[in-house]
Amino acid sequence: MKHNEKIELINYLTGFISENRKERFDEVIANRTDYLTIVLEDLYQAHNASAVLRSCDCFGIQNVHFIENKNNYKISADVAMGSSKWLTINRHNHPVNNTKETLLQLKSQGYKIVATTPHKDDYTIDTLPINQKIALVFGTEIDGISQDVYEVADEFVKIPMYGFTESFNISVCAALCMYELSTRIRKEIKNHLLTEYEKTDVYLQWLKTSIDNSKGLIENYYKAK
Repeated sequence: MKHNEKIELINYLTGFISENRKERFDEVIANRTDYLTIVLEDLYQAHNASAVLRSCDCFGIQNVHFIENKNNYKISADVAMGSSKWLTINRHNHPVNNTKETLLQLKSQGYKIVATTPHKDDYTIDTLPINQKIALVFGTEIDGISQDVYEVADEFVKIPMYGFTESFNISVCAALCMYELSTRIRKEIKNHLLTEYEKTDVYLQWLKTSIDNSKGLIENYYKAK
């Protein structure tokens, strides 16, 4: 579908939502970014994945990538609080070299691959350079990032800790990282927001998701043209 056709369809569908909902959509889409994207490798606990999604929505991060090697993407509705329907969720399950293929694909899109781990001393989250788009990678709850991530990553980052415990829960770690990086990005990077084309795609998906029988309405729209 061409961009102008998507705009026309958006104009049609907005007639089926309240003015307050439309104003909220406009407010949120204006602050969405894909300068920072989150990559979750093989998470197996649904509540952790769901908590990360909720944080992504709260911090205005539109794109999330799930690398599914052994474990498939699952969400816990009471934790996610509906956040998944507002995000662009990308599921990766290549039969061979899934992690590497996913990260190389993100690199081809201009992302710097930054892996989170307490075992490397490249950067702390507050000193990580943000002069390039960032794909922030989190590994499994117990083992952390895989060897494939180690081999492909451009940088490694950790959160400073001063207690006996070696690491944060993954959802807590993700939220802390997103807060720090998204705050810096919004202050320092001029062109960090979604493009107009990206906004259109996301906005249209929001409308389809939030309107009852949107599929039938769209079918009627095209029949009447």
